[in-house]
Amino acid sequence: MSTTACSEPLLSLSGVTASVEDKTILHGVNFAVNSGETHVLMGPNGAGKSTMGHVIMGDPVFTLTAGSIEFAGQDISELSCDKRSLAGIFMSFQAPVEIPGVPLSSFLRAVIAGRPGLEMKGKEFRRRVKELASALDMDTSYLNRELGVGFSGGEKKKMEMLQLLLLQPRLAILDETDSGLDVDALSVVSNGMELYRRTTGGSLVIITHNTRILEHVDVDRVHVMVNGQIVREDDASLIPWIDEHGFESFETPITAPAGLSQEA
Repeated sequence: MSTTACSEPLLSLSGVTASVEDKTILHGVNFAVNSGETHVLMGPNGAGKSTMGHVIMGDPVFTLTAGSIEFAGQDISELSCDKRSLAGIFMSFQAPVEIPGVPLSSFLRAVIAGRPGLEMKGKEFRRRVKELASALDMDTSYLNRELGVGFSGGEKKKMEMLQLLLLQPRLAILDETDSGLDVDALSVVSNGMELYRRTTGGSLVIITHNTRILEHVDVDRVHVMVNGQIVREDDASLIPWIDEHGFESFETPITAPAGLSQEA
């Protein structure tokens, strides 16, 4: 749960409308995350959840047509993806890319280059990466393999968690991190998220349509997205409500049980 008091949100989306190839996906989204909080963005397939993550990250495929995005008190609406990353935003992808010819260790070394506070000499870097790989139950021989090439779905997710722990961002957006994971891999990823929160105090936005990855995560706020709009927001008590009623219940008026709000 959140441990850091904050006078203003770490991340704030105000009236964000975004499109891809002239098709509007997000419609006036308002969304805020404070420092040290864990938020969950849920909804049916095609609701716009992943699009919202990509828009926050500055993916050039998507066009911000209205609204603004602020991070750490700065308007980042016009910043490129790499500058948002340097500012302290990290995103793991639903389908991590493969880069033939680039060893994972070389990629990780390039990722931290020039980042204040993350400067490490060769020996220190290798020791740190091996420590993190061990914490994620990841075979250290994978560090010499080509980035993502031949990795299973679970191994790719571990690879992204390794990047997360190495970079120590202020905000991590995890897009469908539980997709395609078996029980063991899911446990490793859950442990990685907990290690990130415990060692950095960073904020998490977990994008998912499945509640199983949330079973061992302390959640501060839950947001439900349907058709590109946030239609409900509440605390973690909303998760079992979703398990019982599904997402269809949010598309029509419904009486929530005591203690649950019906904020739009």
